[in-house]
Amino acid sequence: MTRTARAFWLRSPGHGEIREVALPGPGPGEVVVRTLYSGVSRGTETLVFRGGVPDSQRTAMRAPFQDGAFPGPVKYGYLNVGLVEEGPRSLRGRTVFCLYPHQTRYVVPASAVTPVPEGVPAPRAVLAGTVETAVNAAWDAAPLLGDRIAVVGAGMVGASVAAVLARFPAVRVQLVDARPERAEVARALGVDFALPEGAAGDRDLVVHASATEQGLARSLELLAPEGTVLELSWYGDRRVSLPLGEAFHSRRLVVRSSQVGTVSPARGARRGYADRMALALELLADPAFDALVTGECGFEELPRVLPGLASGELPGLCHRVRYADGSAVPPG
Repeated sequence: MTRTARAFWLRSPGHGEIREVALPGPGPGEVVVRTLYSGVSRGTETLVFRGGVPDSQRTAMRAPFQDGAFPGPVKYGYLNVGLVEEGPRSLRGRTVFCLYPHQTRYVVPASAVTPVPEGVPAPRAVLAGTVETAVNAAWDAAPLLGDRIAVVGAGMVGASVAAVLARFPAVRVQLVDARPERAEVARALGVDFALPEGAAGDRDLVVHASATEQGLARSLELLAPEGTVLELSWYGDRRVSLPLGEAFHSRRLVVRSSQVGTVSPARGARRGYADRMALALELLADPAFDALVTGECGFEELPRVLPGLASGELPGLCHRVRYADGSAVPPG
């Protein structure tokens, strides 16, 4: 019997739809996963939805289980939590995280899924991909005891980074954002908050995640001499101007990039992708991370909801997608 699933596809920039897709039978070493929840990454995924992936970055921007190609039609996404229905006995019946798009059921190698720890609720586990980025950023940043740190941009990534860095001993973290309502998120995460004009200066490290030119310029202003800006923002096809005159050279400032596609060189020799993801899921045992989920819809509503997320009409951080039975045809 041919099995089917339903998947969200970007038909063309700004236009999404639900499609029925054939579900292959699992081969040796593969699992069948029924999706429970998926998450919309507001930064990268809404940029894809708008058709903002530059030609030069289309290969680098591919998601692990993407179908199609940019700008569309494409099936894109990478925050998926589901239940293993078929596969190795050690995984059957387990709740797992996978870097898979929005789809009711899917078949992947068993090595592509990470079991969700018992202390982490499945709805919160959709944040694992974002917290994994924060783990990688923390490895790149390598904060020292007592460091004064600002995180500029309180989106999904910035808020996750602030939450992770705040758990370092004696490190003081301030989350900076132009939206006053993000103070509530900072409070839930246990970190200080400031608007850009009121942010504390003389920072040893600034992590920039606002994806704005103004945010990057402000990040440089907040640094102490010989401080570092760790740049996490991805600007797609936008050009960004940076004030490298004035006191940039005399203060010996540094701007470094960080990208989750590669395990940080600080840990790459001893940690792999699976280790990094397992650590991210372990951190999600903290209920404070629930503050990052600010909206939810059903899977069938996704074509109507994503335009609002991409335009900013629907504000917030992570938007969670809930699923019903996962497929029109049960496994046989």
